[in-house]
Amino acid sequence: QVQLVETGGGLVQAGGSLRLSCTASGSTGSIGTMGWYRQAPGKQRDLVADITYGGTTNYADSVKGRFTISRDNAKSTVYLQMNSLKPEDTAVYSCTARAVLRAYWGQGTQVTVSS
Repeated sequence: QVQLVETGGGLVQAGGSLRLSCTASGSTGSIGTMGWYRQAPGKQRDLVADITYGGTTNYADSVKGRFTISRDNAKSTVYLQMNSLKPEDTAVYSCTARAVLRAYWGQGTQVTVSS
């Protein structure tokens, strides 16, 4: 089993920055790719960015050039640096960690961007 704990959400003005962190505990040796998804009210949950164990990254087109995903394998932690935030980035952001047999999810953290 893997447990994921996210921190770093909050309220920020448009153009501002936030940094999300997600730390895994438990059977962390089974984790490969980690990533962030987000879900706005009334919308489906979408991939924001993910990163393989080796550091290969993938971003949604809507966040390219503004968000940066990174990870520290020694700390079993993935980060999402969010710059130039827009009101449309407002959502619940959830961390995910993919193991061999299943994916694990964090509880989610609210990010609200005011205009």
